[in-house]
This record gives sequence, C-alpha cells and structure tokens, in this order.
Amino acid sequence: METLEKLIYDLYKKNARQCTDEEIYNALLIYTKNQLFERGYQDGKKKIYYISAEFLIGKLLSNNLINLGIYDDVAKFLKENGKEIAAIEEVEPEPSLGNGGLGRLAACFLDSIATLGLPGEGIGLNYHLGLFKQLFENRLQKETPNPWIEEHSWLTPAGVSYTVPFRGFSLKSSLYDIDVAGYNNKSIHLHLFDIDLADESMVHDGISFNKKDILHNLTLFLYPDDSDDDGRKLRIFQQYFMVSNAAQFILDEATKKGCNLHDLADYAVIQINDTHPSMVIPELIRLLTERGIDFDEAAEIVSKVCAYTNHTILAEALEKWPMDYLLDVVPHLVPIIEKLDEKVKEKYPQENVAIIDKNNLVHMAHMDIHYGFSINGVAALHTDILKTSELKAFYDIYPEKFNNKTNGITFRRWLMHCNHPLTDYITSLIGDEFKTNATALENLLKYKDDEAVLNKLLEIKTEAKKTCKEFILSNTGVEINENSIYDIQIKRLHEYKRQQLNALYIISKYLEIKGGKKPSQPVTFIFGAKAAPAYVIAKDIIHLLLTLQDLIKDDPEVAPYMKLVMVENYNVSAAEKLFPACDISEQISLASKEASGTGNMKFMLNGAVTLGTMDGANVEISELVGEDNIYIFGESSEKVIEHYEKADYCSRDIYENDKHIKECVDFIVSEKMLALGHKENLERLHHELISKDWFMTLLDFNDYVEKKDQALADYADRKTWAKKMLVNIAKAGFFSSDRTIEQYNNDIWHLTPAK
Repeated sequence: METLEKLIYDLYKKNARQCTDEEIYNALLIYTKNQLFERGYQDGKKKIYYISAEFLIGKLLSNNLINLGIYDDVAKFLKENGKEIAAIEEVEPEPSLGNGGLGRLAACFLDSIATLGLPGEGIGLNYHLGLFKQLFENRLQKETPNPWIEEHSWLTPAGVSYTVPFRGFSLKSSLYDIDVAGYNNKSIHLHLFDIDLADESMVHDGISFNKKDILHNLTLFLYPDDSDDDGRKLRIFQQYFMVSNAAQFILDEATKKGCNLHDLADYAVIQINDTHPSMVIPELIRLLTERGIDFDEAAEIVSKVCAYTNHTILAEALEKWPMDYLLDVVPHLVPIIEKLDEKVKEKYPQENVAIIDKNNLVHMAHMDIHYGFSINGVAALHTDILKTSELKAFYDIYPEKFNNKTNGITFRRWLMHCNHPLTDYITSLIGDEFKTNATALENLLKYKDDEAVLNKLLEIKTEAKKTCKEFILSNTGVEINENSIYDIQIKRLHEYKRQQLNALYIISKYLEIKGGKKPSQPVTFIFGAKAAPAYVIAKDIIHLLLTLQDLIKDDPEVAPYMKLVMVENYNVSAAEKLFPACDISEQISLASKEASGTGNMKFMLNGAVTLGTMDGANVEISELVGEDNIYIFGESSEKVIEHYEKADYCSRDIYENDKHIKECVDFIVSEKMLALGHKENLERLHHELISKDWFMTLLDFNDYVEKKDQALADYADRKTWAKKMLVNIAKAGFFSSDRTIEQYNNDIWHLTPAK
C-alpha cells in the first residue's frame, strides 16, 4: 500500500488519516484506474462486441478492488488510518446507465467475459441522467433526473469520434471508456458514446425536456418517455446513434488488424442484446457497401457476424417501428431495410415472418432472426416457448439458429462483494475454488446436517437483516424488525411481475389480523421498483403499496405483526443490502411471461428460499434444489398460453364468485384506503383487476396464499429452514454468469481465450 500512501500525499499533502472520505475516494479512484491500466486489457484477433442499450454496472470501486485481488489490503490500510471502506463506498455515485434485469445482465456478462480472458467489449451510450431518480411524494412516484457524472469518475475519454448521419443533419460522437476488471485477469472496456452538446440544463419539471432538440438531448435519458411521436422518434435517434458508432468502431478495429471486410466474421461477432441495437444490421450493410462490397455479399457478411438474444415473450416488447418514423430519422437506412425485406419475402412469402408488415411496421426482431446466425432465449422454458409458440414460424424455417443460454450472475458482485460474512464462512468450509468455479459450492452439501454450520448460516442471515434494517430506516423512515421474516420483491414494476398479487396477499393478512387472527411470526414485506413514467397502472400499483405502507405502519393493532416498506429509488446499491437479508424471494410472475429473471438467482445465492411460479429460470432453480427447498404455486405456462389463445379468462367471474378475493380486491377502494390514497389511482387499479387483469392475478391468488402461508409457517422450524438455505446456496453455482458466457463462447462466439 506504499503506492497508495504516496499517491494520497502527492494529491493532498497530508496522510490518509487526515483526509476526508471524499479525498480518499478520489485517491482510490485514481489508484484503481492505474492498477487496471497496468494489468492490461484482453485482446485477440476475433472479438465479441456486446451491444446493449443499458449496462446497470453499479458502483465500481469495491468490485474492482475484489477483481484486482487487493480489496482486503485496501480495507486494512484504511482501517489502520481510521477509515472504513464502507464509508468510502458511500461517496461513490452510482452510474445511471441501466434500468433492470437486461442492464444488470449485460454488466454481469462483461465481468465474466473479462474474467474468462475472452477478447471483448461492451458498447452503449453514456446517459447523463439515467432512467430517472425515483422520489415518493404524496404516496406517488415522482421522476427526477439522476445525474452521476462528476469531475472524477470511472469514465476515461478515449479520443475516438465518429460522424453519425441523420435526416438533414449529422452528429459527432465522443467516446468514453470504463474499464471492466476480470477477476484475477486483465480488463476489457465498456465503450460509451456521447455527444459534446448534451445539455442537462434543458430538463425541467421533473424529467420534461424538448424531445425535438436532438442536438442537445440525445444522451440525456435512458428510455425517454415514448408516449408521443417525438419520444418514440427520440428512441430511434438514440438507437441509431449507438449502432452507427458501434459499427464504425468495429470496422475500424477489424481493419487495423488486417481484416479485408470480406472476412469480417473472422474478426468480429456482435451480440445484439434485445431489439434496441437491431439497426446495426442495416447500418453495417450500408458501411460495407460504401466501402465497395455489393449488397448481397454485405448482407451475407453481416449475417455471419450478428447474433441476437431475445429477452422477452411479451409481444409489445419486441420493437416495431413505423416506416414513417424511420424515414423521418434515418432515411438512408430505409432502402436497405426494404431490400432485406424483399429478399425475405422472395423465400418466405408468409406475412408473419416479414420484416415489413402490411401496416408498414418494421419488425426489428424479425430482421435480427433473418440476418443473424444465432437466436437464443435466456432460460430453458423461455427458449421452448419461443420455439413452440411466440417465434414458431421462425423456428420452422431456421431450427439450427435457435439455442438456449440460461442467464447467470457474477458471484464477484452478488456474493463476494455484497455478502462478505457469508463469503468468508463458505471459504472457511470449502476453500476458494468456488470463486472461479461456482459449481464447487456443491461441496457445502456435506454440511446440510451439521447443526453448527446451520446455526452459523442463521447467524449470518440475522446480521445481514440488521444491516438491511439500518438501510431501510435511512431510506424509508420506517423501522422494521430484524427478527421478522423478510419477504422481498425487488424488480421493475410491471403487471406481469405481479406486485399487485403480493399486495392482495398483504391486504388478506391485514384483514386477518384485524379480524383477530394474529400470526405467530411477524413478517416484513419489502418492495423495490421503478415504473416507467408513462405506465399508468404500474404507477397505480406503487401508489397502492405506499398507501398500504402507511396504513399498516400507523395501525397499532397490525404494526407489531406486519410491516410493508417500499424502497425509494431502488438500484444496485440498495440491492446489495437487500439480497443478503432476504428470507423469502418473491418470483411470482405469471407463468410464461418472465423470460428468465436474475434476481431469483441472487436471492438463492445468498440463502433465500424462492416462492414462485414455474416461470423463467424458476423452473431450473426448482429442478436443482428439489421440491422441498422451493415453494411453487400457480397455473402452468401451458395452461396460461391456452387461456390467451382461447381468450377465455374472465377475472370478473372469479371476483364475483369468490368471497375472499372480492373482499381483498374491494379493500383497495375501501374507506380506510381512500382516506389516505388518491381516489383516481385506487379506483383505476380496482377496475383494472376486475375488468381486465391481463396477467391473471386473481387466477393464481388462492394458490399463492396457500403456498405463502406454508412458507411462513415452515420458517418457524429454524433448523429445517437453515437446511433449505444451505441447499439453495450449494445449488446456485449453475447460475454463474461465467457458465453462461462459457456457453455463449463455445456455441456462438468461438473466441480464443487469452492464455
């Protein structure tokens, strides 16, 4: 630590003990960046370019120190100088570069690409204000800007710039890099393109801004509000800016290494992460034809370079852009897309596989499938549904292109960084191998009947719950009981994820307590979620939860037995407190709707027990841990798909014929709730559940109540519960993103790892 000590003195002319936490953080930032630079970067003839609209990377200091292998040394040095590394971590702003699972997955994948020694890069945009910072005012979500870029940051100017053409004007980019450290390995880069004219001062009244002023707004926000034409066009501007920069950058890197463009597939593979980067296909074709390659060969080259990851079964999430929008934004791409569509229609005249449909909508996913060499789903069930239902017409044409790559998480972030006590204890039991080979966690199974080990796991969980309690108090102002059961649902707020089902259960328990049935064990229900600004029903669900939070908190008859808290501005930093503390992991999406989920894996790794439907990766979790170590409820994906096909689900019938369900649903608009909440929001949600309930909340309600009650009752047998915890931790190794990336490389990318 002599180098760090000298750096601190050179910067501030004083020793570490005399420095503020902010000064120590800035010194550590410089020190860590220097260490990463000295260690060097992965490279190779052929690279993976992982293009994604979002990278939810979280705070980087401690993660980088862990991957560099110097975390303990730095923590010790700070302690010797009267500093705590946890306090230094609090100084770091969290990069606002992602939203939910898609962006967090991309971040985990970069970590694993670097850790496995694969040559690769991430490519995205440098959003100044992120998605938004969530505030709760008057029990409603309010969106405000979430700035994170400071004078000292992980961003490094790369000195690279490209010109991106739009209709009537062009924009010059500036590239900024963030180093992504491999665990005991070299780093790779996350390349983030920006514009120099981005003007944060144009934002007013929350997150409103002039959506037409592309010269100044292009890189301000992730997923700008698309409830009007200007917002939708702004998304196209962003997506094209991202992929045009990416395509130019990729061609430059390849040609510098000797690529003659005809052999581009020997130098580059592009992973299209969801449909946001889909325009990289026509853009690469445009650039190749500009450089003298004829159209058909250019299309063939690109088809050997691009691979597509599908992240959704929801039709509305598969982007379809009106041709008029593309003509307004990127008219030079339109003839290319039309020609690609013509080539498809010559071979496959059926309407359902066309790139341009009869309504003149351009289907981005269809373009990816026709002109990519690989299409993968992200969990076994998800991929099966794509093949047999949602993308069956394409699977019939291209069965050889389809493959599954079940998602994973990086254990460096989601165990070693966020749960030091559990990591240290596991290491004391089975050694270090699990840090690079996650399946070695299975060695824990030999301790599943060891009472001392089980007791220690419970002790570690209790300490994590105390830490979480402090965080919850500072975040929400609500004091919770660390001796209660922590039942946690943290994920994007969407009807298919069914936070409203959890809310109805809480109402049911509230009514039970008011009726005199007191639970034997207190429960704390914890939520964290942002709703898209234009997603009205999702925001109504947040309002319901916040109203229930206050109703329960202020009821002396109920509060000792039950608390509900909703974390404000849920992000990676909050997640790092919540995952280690969880007892019951809520994974309750409607079967067939969640592609995978990764929160389910993080909870499992930290010793939580899953309560969920047979959806996404829950299916694989269930197979791994066995039915005694998971709580499964709800209709099967096959039956759900059948309900949609027959259009025979009627929530009103259930509501009118089930007295208990009616009582819980009607409580949303009861006098008590309306006295606290907003009539408009509560009545709209109440009406939605009765008249539509598109994601079948009421269908699964009774089964959910039964299984959740069983889980809460089982918790009382602490030894048996600890055994469930241990089995979940031991079986979590399959869900390492290192395994996922190894499979991507073996089956799709075919890169040569560094020796």
